[in-house]
Amino acid sequence: MITVIGTGTGAPLAPDAAAVVAGAALVVGGRRHLAAVSGAMAEGAERVVLGALAPALDTVEEYVVKELPVVVLASGDPGFFGIVRALAERFGAGRLDVRPGVSSVATAFARLGLTWDDAVIVSAHGRALRTAVNVCRARPKVAVLTGPGAGPAELGAALADEPRARVLVVASALGDPDLERVERVTPAEAAARDWGDAVSVVLCLDEARALAPAPVTVGGGFTGPAQWALVEGEFAHRDSMITKLEVRALALARLGPRLGDLVWDVGAGSGSVAVECARLGAAVVAVEKTADGAERVRANAAAHGIDVRVVEGVAPGDLPAASELDDPDAVFIGGGGRELPAIVAACAPRARRTVVVAMAALDRVPAVREALTGAGLDCDGVLLQSSRLAPLPGEVTRLAATNPVFLLWGTRPTTHPVSKGVAL
Repeated sequence: MITVIGTGTGAPLAPDAAAVVAGAALVVGGRRHLAAVSGAMAEGAERVVLGALAPALDTVEEYVVKELPVVVLASGDPGFFGIVRALAERFGAGRLDVRPGVSSVATAFARLGLTWDDAVIVSAHGRALRTAVNVCRARPKVAVLTGPGAGPAELGAALADEPRARVLVVASALGDPDLERVERVTPAEAAARDWGDAVSVVLCLDEARALAPAPVTVGGGFTGPAQWALVEGEFAHRDSMITKLEVRALALARLGPRLGDLVWDVGAGSGSVAVECARLGAAVVAVEKTADGAERVRANAAAHGIDVRVVEGVAPGDLPAASELDDPDAVFIGGGGRELPAIVAACAPRARRTVVVAMAALDRVPAVREALTGAGLDCDGVLLQSSRLAPLPGEVTRLAATNPVFLLWGTRPTTHPVSKGVAL
């Protein structure tokens, strides 16, 4: 067996764990973990400092083949974004005896006196930071496991300009009686500091919503909405200038918004698409040219209890610059008038996955299609025509036709399936 011992956050080894270490022929762990158990190790036991994972696993395999006892030491709960995954993939879960400690996430929330059953946990250790950033933009309570190049400074820099204030709680050296620090800072303050290599976890909180309004049934704080493609009456809008629910339903299906994604809604109008994408878990930027329209988007977002960043300006000239905002995973473009092909041409090269365009004018379809394909996207589309039930006098019903709408979408070709969601 390979015994995997989570050292917790500062707690000494339990007597049974110390006995396992004493009987091990090989002990693998970080330098501080090995130093902490050096007194319990057998005199002839080999020790391997855990750095690059592959060589350490090769050494473990040598002992497993010889049926000699192995101990692997890890921080906190090694089954929570930890080494258990790599060990199980290499040797099989049946060979593992996992003895978890308290995770850094649980400890950090405990230091604040907060529950974390409604928190979203995302790892930026050895993974793209953008997913963690987008989760922090979209959700009010997030724990980020950090790594080189993806620490509090980088996270703070990415969140410094967000319209809704967030506080970052940086927890360092948790459990160490001399070095532990738990600090509340703004994203801008986090970006301006060198945090060293002792950071355990960063909590990103919207403190106004840090306490769940009701008991949580499903852990993680995000179960998704009960329905989408909401009726137009769920949004404030001007003169029926809103993406109709039939169009919105297919647009959402093609956009595929999810937790960890960034979506742009360009020419947002009422912001109905932006709000729906945010309700499905994505971080969203809405670009709207009029001041009253921008305020309407903000009001609709607030009414549905989600965050949408609103950029007031005329596309394509006022689209967020690459230096100001990450490239979006998906883009929805509605309206646009004569500038629609230029807007599509500006957005499409930056879209990581897909662009969806809604338009009423047949004349603009060829130019939009050319803009999508010109950006290297595979293009498809449909003309949507629907009729809704409408009452007539005498308690009878007729079909009332809605205006036809062209929906075109361009999809970035991939050679294999890619998941950009939260790493589990």
